[in-house]
Amino acid sequence: MPAHRYAPYEDRVDVVALDDRAWPSARLTRAPLWVPVDLRDGNQALAEPMDTARKRRFFDLLVGRGFKEIEVGYPSASRTDFDFVRHLVELVRSGAVPDDVTPVVFTPARADLIDRTFEAIDGLPRAVVHLYIATSPVWREVVLGRDRAAVTATAREAAAHMARLADARPDADIRFQFSPETFNLTEPDFVLELCDGLTELWDASADRPVTHNLPATVEIATPNVYADQIEYLHRHLARRDAVILSVHPHNDRGTGVACAELAVLAGAQRVEGCLFGNGERTGNVDLVTLALNLFAQGVDPMVDLSDIDTVREVVEHCNRLPVHPRHPYAGDLVHTAFSGTHQDAIAKGLAHHAKHAADLGVEPGRAPWRVPYLPLDPADLGRSYEAVIRVNSQSGKGGTAYLLRTHHGLDLPAALRPDFARVVQAATDGSGREARPDELYELFRTTYLEPGHPGSGHALSVLAWAADTTPDGAHRCVCTLTVNDRTGDFEGTGNGPLSAFVDALAAAGITVDVLDYSEHAVTSGDTSEAAAYAHCRVGGAGGREVWGAGVDTSLLMASVRAVVSAVNRAAT
Repeated sequence: MPAHRYAPYEDRVDVVALDDRAWPSARLTRAPLWVPVDLRDGNQALAEPMDTARKRRFFDLLVGRGFKEIEVGYPSASRTDFDFVRHLVELVRSGAVPDDVTPVVFTPARADLIDRTFEAIDGLPRAVVHLYIATSPVWREVVLGRDRAAVTATAREAAAHMARLADARPDADIRFQFSPETFNLTEPDFVLELCDGLTELWDASADRPVTHNLPATVEIATPNVYADQIEYLHRHLARRDAVILSVHPHNDRGTGVACAELAVLAGAQRVEGCLFGNGERTGNVDLVTLALNLFAQGVDPMVDLSDIDTVREVVEHCNRLPVHPRHPYAGDLVHTAFSGTHQDAIAKGLAHHAKHAADLGVEPGRAPWRVPYLPLDPADLGRSYEAVIRVNSQSGKGGTAYLLRTHHGLDLPAALRPDFARVVQAATDGSGREARPDELYELFRTTYLEPGHPGSGHALSVLAWAADTTPDGAHRCVCTLTVNDRTGDFEGTGNGPLSAFVDALAAAGITVDVLDYSEHAVTSGDTSEAAAYAHCRVGGAGGREVWGAGVDTSLLMASVRAVVSAVNRAAT
């Protein structure tokens, strides 16, 4: 590939020299102000931009999730955007928008477009007007045809015009935001000159701050470079207590989330982005991932994402774009394990979590979360546990056992699980697809509970069966058996009902040694069924070792069924 055509970032950017940078040792301990730009920046990237109805649904979602500043449009760019801002004015007047939610509108540095923007927000009691102009050398030379002085003059003229229009609306709380577009490609001293000049022109103060938003408009460097740029501005901006330092990372290199997190470590107080990362090219930074990254570290994200599937459904509807199944936190498959080793760890982790919660005397949903492969409890995002483990040819004993237990109440003994896993793998290897819980149960039923008629050897069935206790305390079993199409009555004794049944089988010519046995209730209640599992050697010393299983409302009958299952499986 012709790599020689592309210059490294240090040839395109004035690299900030920070020998004493502080961001590497900083920690994220609180959420920044999240500002979703889905209705403007994200909307501009859609093949089918949102109409008012879709914008309204998206806006209501953002308000309901707790976002406090929301960029609602680019009123001078289209009639649709203008009309939506006017629609919001009516919503605010009717009390449908909470008092702590501030709309943000976007405008380029042109007087006529600024006029149109202020016309759109007329009647809003509060708003942020976001002014932008491109500032980097490549834009100044290739697109704008202006030098630094001309760009500065244009920005200042636009900012002064905004101030006059805001002063003409004394009943509205109108604050200002400035973005030096392509900040990450702009000389740091020029950014400082522009931002400090507008801070002074707008007479920003701690109780009426200005927002300076520093976009990584097109990612061209590693995230640490962006962090150095942000820390440099954080240290050198004038009237720092009167400035809200904001960032707007894009994702061209696939590191938008890292850029945003490092920028906050470097001093940023506000982050613009989109839910699930929609935006031009590879998208804006993903606010859902950022917020839940904090949540997973025990930091309140200050937005409610406890019903992630509803959030995703609304965003997909409004954007008419799908969220990828492997998208962090929100994708259909992010809490799902197909790998056998992963499934085993998750199943053990969930069991350990439930026990730990019981030991603490709290509900599992309130206990500290430590489960392998699951950084968050799916229930905290409104997800169920049903899809955590799914079985295909890559799966193992842990996953199949987990699904049988959670969906059908069958808690397979640890020694039986590898045996059944081989059965499942053979079936899924053959089909090449996933096995659903009901399909797993059907495999278990036909393999262990009702094994098919053997082609040779013993074909055993129990027609009648009864057990009692002899006067000397021994157990006796009397049964009617069919063995290879021959029916007869047989009797046996032992130290328990099951050993007595095994002795009766010996009388019928079938030698069985029970090597391992376990049982449990499948469900609770008077009519619940019991499950029994028997690991047997059939045929005496040197005979075949197999597992059998039985389910019945009678525990004794379930144990008999388990031994019969083993005998018939040994004969196949």
